[in-house]
Amino acid sequence: MQTVRLSSKNQIVLPRESREAMHLKGRDELLVVVKGEITIIMPKPAGYSAALSGAGKGVYPADHLKKERKSW
Repeated sequence: MQTVRLSSKNQIVLPRESREAMHLKGRDELLVVVKGEITIIMPKPAGYSAALSGAGKGVYPADHLKKERKSW
């Protein structure tokens, strides 16, 4: 376990050992999850959301969506 310090610009530097363990390189994106007093920093998963982005485009006509949204 290592300690890092928050800079005056609210930035941290991940220790080399941590970056190597997570196989990170410059400009990689990280996911930050906060649960109460616990914060988890991990590589951003290549999850399904990116793969499915835009997959439903054109499924509903635009006028149908407007009617549906008004009903909410």
